[in-house]
Amino acid sequence: MTDQPTRLARRSDRLDQPREQRATFLPRLTLSQEAFGILSEKFARFMGTPGFIIGMTVFCAAWLAWNTFMPVAQQFDPRSQNYTLLTLLLSLQASYAAPLILLAQNRQADRDRVGLEQDRARDERNLADTEYLTREVASLRLALREQATRDFVRSELRDLLSELEERQLVLPREEARRAE
Repeated sequence: MTDQPTRLARRSDRLDQPREQRATFLPRLTLSQEAFGILSEKFARFMGTPGFIIGMTVFCAAWLAWNTFMPVAQQFDPRSQNYTLLTLLLSLQASYAAPLILLAQNRQADRDRVGLEQDRARDERNLADTEYLTREVASLRLALREQATRDFVRSELRDLLSELEERQLVLPREEARRAE
């Protein structure tokens, strides 16, 4: 009886300590989320290529041809069993492809969202700049209204010139009258 509590006590004493590291035969594969995401995007991108689709078509056609037309002894997935192994392989491929494609789509959606936020911020800055420039142009127009415009100056000069011409015509007459 005294042996039982000491074993429990020894176990409870070690609960606050981490377990010793066990020796492993294979190195542990660790992928960061970013690396796994990049890998899934490459996989999804590859699955969308014509080469992959043609390759899968050729693979399935060869599989079906082999297991349909070869002698029964050489068939590894006979037609009589409805190509069970081919169905299993295609289901396995689809079960891995769907989550990887969804992961790639989520990453693309995140990139699109960040791009849209940057576009929105750029648009807001452009709008603020445009509004500032509009206010500046409006203030310049108001300031120019108070100054003489080119047309106004031209009309004033024409008036002065016509007055001078009239005076030149009037002056010789007045001098002639004085001389008489």
